[in-house]
Amino acid sequence: MTNLRMRPARTSDVHEIRRLVAPYVTSGALISKDAVEYFESIQEFMVVEDLEAHGSARLIGCGALHILWEDLGEIRTLAADERARGRGVGRMLVQSLLERARGIGVDRVFCLTFEVEFFRRMGFEIMSNQETIDHEVFAELLRSHDEGVAEFLDLARVKPNTLGNTRMLRHL
Repeated sequence: MTNLRMRPARTSDVHEIRRLVAPYVTSGALISKDAVEYFESIQEFMVVEDLEAHGSARLIGCGALHILWEDLGEIRTLAADERARGRGVGRMLVQSLLERARGIGVDRVFCLTFEVEFFRRMGFEIMSNQETIDHEVFAELLRSHDEGVAEFLDLARVKPNTLGNTRMLRHL
């Protein structure tokens, strides 16, 4: 019998996170990142381990919460091992990341996804192009070099990376 355990990611998990993400990069669902980017953002990640009967643990899922602004976060780099799909790994991760967002004080969580139905079941809605952002905040966000901010703002410069993805938002 196997058990699932969620925990914050550690630097020693980066290579396994990259392994989990690789098939999604190949399919075009996620954008490729260098190892250094994972190390720089490791504190944003949660991971799910499958605790096997003989005491070893295998990483089977990962996801990150990236803060974009005072009241806005993004769920990114959500991935589950193909053999673990359907076991609730994605749901566990999203629930944990949403709880983390609440604890930090974030009111809205954004994601860019091909998995629209999954995120709908998690309470997300497709964003309208009219999502209200204060003009001063918009101007501040435009100064960011983070691709997630550009994706949230639906800027033309990220269109090649987001072709076919759906912008979704959940109010907490």
